[in-house]
Amino acid sequence: MRNLLILILVVAGIWWVQRAIARAKERAAEAGRTGRKKGGRAVASPERIIECAHCGLNVPESEGVRDGDRFYCSDAHRIAGPRAD
Repeated sequence: MRNLLILILVVAGIWWVQRAIARAKERAAEAGRTGRKKGGRAVASPERIIECAHCGLNVPESEGVRDGDRFYCSDAHRIAGPRAD
């Protein structure tokens, strides 16, 4: 009976180690596809911060709205147009 229990524990241990190795390989492959560095952090490029033509608020370019060569922080400010100085 004792030998059977030891055999079951050994088989379970081998199975657990194989799954852990497979998960580690999967994570490494996923990190390679997403452009991550070896340390696990994503490589982020800096984003431009642009001033709103209406209110003067500095907003990341991806969060604002463009109208020709002018940049606005929201669609409402784009509709309102540039501020009158």
